[in-house]
Amino acid sequence: MIRFVDVHKSYRVDGKDISALQPFNLDIVDGEVFGIIGHSGAGKSTLIRLINLLERPSGGRILIDDVDLTALDDAALRAQRRRTGMIFQHFNLLSSQTVADNIAFPLRLAGERDQNAIRRRVDELLERVGLTAHANKYPSQLSGGQKQRVGIARALANRPSILLCDEATSALDPQTTASVLELLAQINRDLKLTIVLITHEMDVVRRVCDRVAVLDAGRIVEHGAVADVFLHPEHATTRRFVDEALPEEAAGAAAQYAQVPGRILRLSFRGETTWSPTLSRIARDTGVDFNILAGRIDRIKDLPYGQLTLAMQGAGTDTALASLRDAGIEVEEIAR
Repeated sequence: MIRFVDVHKSYRVDGKDISALQPFNLDIVDGEVFGIIGHSGAGKSTLIRLINLLERPSGGRILIDDVDLTALDDAALRAQRRRTGMIFQHFNLLSSQTVADNIAFPLRLAGERDQNAIRRRVDELLERVGLTAHANKYPSQLSGGQKQRVGIARALANRPSILLCDEATSALDPQTTASVLELLAQINRDLKLTIVLITHEMDVVRRVCDRVAVLDAGRIVEHGAVADVFLHPEHATTRRFVDEALPEEAAGAAAQYAQVPGRILRLSFRGETTWSPTLSRIARDTGVDFNILAGRIDRIKDLPYGQLTLAMQGAGTDTALASLRDAGIEVEEIAR
């Protein structure tokens, strides 16, 4: 649905061109939740603002449903932008307007004059984001999570096909973040929206995204399915993000196991194998002993997964590892 073709972006600063995004190609599929992760200054906000041409690329093409945005005149671009909703980190609500009026604002901007139609749409959106009882309150009377829900409702007002989330949860506490992410996931499921979400937290990507691109200094250094990138990061920047999300599983943590007897392994489970007692069965069959050193069972969006770091010893270790792989468990040897 969204395609970047040889896109790059530079800014002119003191007579010099400063590169914000190196040339890249990227496709975002219709109906998916696509995450863009990177540290501050990596180019995340610049990239997401290219999708609705709030930032124009210095070169390359940006296509949505095969329409080249960079070739549109002003009127056509305005029409295209109505198909794209945007949620901001700091909410950007109109403080002098009620919740209902904030949500109605883009409808009025788009030219809707039927007050009954506006009211019906606002009521529908208030119900979707769980704020029906707050319609006549002002932003100053709301919590951070409620303000962001108003921002989400406002972004949905004109029935967009794309929803852009610019660090939509970074100003929220963990519990509120979880509820807002669940709301976004529900919107994706119900409305089949394509959602592009930028963040600096791998845990946010893990909770809601289908695929992810990792940015570092204006370059996409890794991208793919979240399960692949999260469980088996290849680039150093990606590994740092995963290590921040799973400090007990960090690659550097292996040093603390130097005195542990046996071969130090990391097992990765996906899907139904997460719930199967495969490890204990294979240990019985092969006569090996194992000691679990660290581990986690959770979900990557809707996919159950597990990772265990363990020490294994015994004459049947090689046979056990082969059996684990045959059972669909990914095995990485950290140290002998």
